[in-house]
Order: sequence, then C-alpha cells, then structure tokens
Amino acid sequence: MSLHGTKALFAAIAMAAALSVVGLQGQEAQGDIMRRAKSKVAPVYPELARKLNITGVVKVEVVVAPNGSVKEAKVVGGHPVLATAALEAARKWRFEPTATESSGIVDFKFEARN
Repeated sequence: MSLHGTKALFAAIAMAAALSVVGLQGQEAQGDIMRRAKSKVAPVYPELARKLNITGVVKVEVVVAPNGSVKEAKVVGGHPVLATAALEAARKWRFEPTATESSGIVDFKFEARN
C-alpha cells in the first residue's frame, strides 16, 4: 500500500472512531427514574446515518428494575436509522438500586462530526 493510501486508511479509521464516540452528545435520563445512572453506554453511530449525515435526538423510554438494570426499553421518538443504536445502548445502562421499579425517558443526541 502506498504512503498516501496508508494515510487515507488511518484517517478513515480515526474518523470512524471519533464519530462513534464524540458524535454523540448529551445522553440524559429524565422523567421519574429518580436514580443516578451508575454506568451509561454511548450508542454506536450507525454507518448508514454517518453516510447520509443523519442527526437528531432519539428518545428511549426505559423501565428500571429495583436492582438498577434496564428491564424494558422502547423507542418513543427519533429517526428510525438512529433508533436501534440508541435502544441497544439504553438496554446496557445501569442505575443505582432502589426498593421499587421506576421509569423515564433517556435522550440520545446524535451529531455528525467531520
């Protein structure tokens, strides 16, 4: 592979890595969850969304079990191309344990980075 080709490959890998992490901002829990998130998993920016420059906020309604794990999650708003990534990430979140089940909305903001 030529030097130019190697540089282009490294640039593409760096951009993909950056988009999958810094292309996402402001994952926030709201509603009546009333517990602090112990661990938040950022969604992977979908390749199709990156190619089509799709951005926006996906709202995921979560039901959190007493032990802090996400019991149920469903998309309640946002672009369909981004929805699966947000849903998969929300299912991996963990909250502080409490005596009862709680629910709320988690917002995942997707922004394209160049």
